[in-house]
Amino acid sequence: MLFRDRILALVVAVAWGLNFPATAIALDHWPPFLLAAVRFTLLALPTILFVPRPKVPFRWIVLVGATLGVLQFAFLYLGMAAGMPTGLASLVIQASAPFTVVLAGVLLREKLTARQVVGVSVAVAALGVIAVHRAQTAALLPVVLVLCGALGWALGNVATRRTGPVNPLHLTLWWAVVPPVPMFALSLLVEGPVRVGQAFGTAFTASALPADLGLLYIVVAGSLVGYGIWSRLMGRYPSSTVAPFSMLVPVIGVLASWAAFGEVPDVVEVVAGAVVVVAVLWSSRTSRLVPAADAETPPSRRDAAGSGTVSAAPDRLAQTSASRRAAITAETDGAPEAGGTPVPQPVSPGAAGAPR
Repeated sequence: MLFRDRILALVVAVAWGLNFPATAIALDHWPPFLLAAVRFTLLALPTILFVPRPKVPFRWIVLVGATLGVLQFAFLYLGMAAGMPTGLASLVIQASAPFTVVLAGVLLREKLTARQVVGVSVAVAALGVIAVHRAQTAALLPVVLVLCGALGWALGNVATRRTGPVNPLHLTLWWAVVPPVPMFALSLLVEGPVRVGQAFGTAFTASALPADLGLLYIVVAGSLVGYGIWSRLMGRYPSSTVAPFSMLVPVIGVLASWAAFGEVPDVVEVVAGAVVVVAVLWSSRTSRLVPAADAETPPSRRDAAGSGTVSAAPDRLAQTSASRRAAITAETDGAPEAGGTPVPQPVSPGAAGAPR
């Protein structure tokens, strides 16, 4: 993975880590399903009006939106509203990383390197240490709900990878069109029209201002910035390479929760968080034997062997082959002119003329 893209992955981790205290603040005013519905409505309306739809079958947009948007956030917000501590929520949701690795292997036939297996295993073990240490602060139901959200995230990662190379920001904005309707329906059904009306009726009061600012952060940083970069990385690299960076999010989430709510991390959490950072960065490194240019080649333009070499267009290959055959024929059969001077023969482009 290129150094530049690792930096972008770290930016996503910071944006999503701060997303958790922002969500906790927003949930003080907005009920969970309604919060998700409003969040994605704010993204969907300008998207439909001004953003071109990605050139992929619409069923893939629906699938990504249903997994990343509906499943992930319905369960995550419900778990946090049910009492999941903010820092612990940022940790448990990162179960999406091993979920993604397993699903990518099963559904996409992606192979893991030894480095990735070791790095992800160490990071998961460190997350497990933090989870065991923090499990005393949360009931079982909120943990299960957030784990369901992590599974939705993993399914969305695999679906995003399956869409192929598209404009990542456009894809992010267009899958946001999917969640508003089912989320509003869930809100009316579960939270009730009275609570929904109260939330909208007091949305612009002074007491709701912190929640509104939290919602604004979720929309801009969490969705536009975070998922825009994340979709780009997921479309460029194997899921098993990108997904481990999500395990950096709880480190930021725990620190942000400490600063915002006084959830003080102890030595165990600090040490385990440092292990997560090192393991993720180490597992994302590319072997020095692999050319860096390989990572630059979009998946859609790699050859059948997956080597990263850009495949030539069929007509270009045909022209090259024809030129070589003509040169060989002329060299074998062509006779000198009367004056004894050989007739100049066409030169095959050879390696220099092949596509790079």
